[in-house]
Amino acid sequence: MFGPKPRDYSFKLNKKVKVLARKSALSSKITDGAIRIVEDFNFEAIKTKQMVKVLDSFKVNGNRNLFVFAEPQKNVVLSARNIQRTEIMLARNLNTYDILKAKNIFLTESALQPIVEVLNREI
Repeated sequence: MFGPKPRDYSFKLNKKVKVLARKSALSSKITDGAIRIVEDFNFEAIKTKQMVKVLDSFKVNGNRNLFVFAEPQKNVVLSARNIQRTEIMLARNLNTYDILKAKNIFLTESALQPIVEVLNREI
C-alpha cells in the first residue's frame, strides 16, 4: 500500500532532435577550435608510449581527448586504453554526450565521410 511503486521515467526523443543536437555540439566544438583533423594512423605494435607521443605532439596530454576513426584500429585502441581521459571511438558510434564531454576531438580523414553522411541523412 505505501511501498515503492516502480515507475518508468524514460521518454522518447525524436531522431531529428538527436541529429540536431549532434550537429549543434559539433558546431560549438568547431567554433571553440576543439576539433582537429588528422591523417589516418595505426601503430605497428601495442605501445602506450606511442600514444603518449601523439598526445604530446598536439600538447593536449592531461585533457579529455576523443579520437574518432572510421574503422577499428586495434593497436591504437589497446595503446590508448591505459591513458586516462583518452577515448577511441568509431565514427558511426559518435554521440552528443561524448562530443560535449571531450575537450579535444581528433577526427581522422577517413572518419569525416561517415560523420557527414549521418548528419546529412534525410530522416
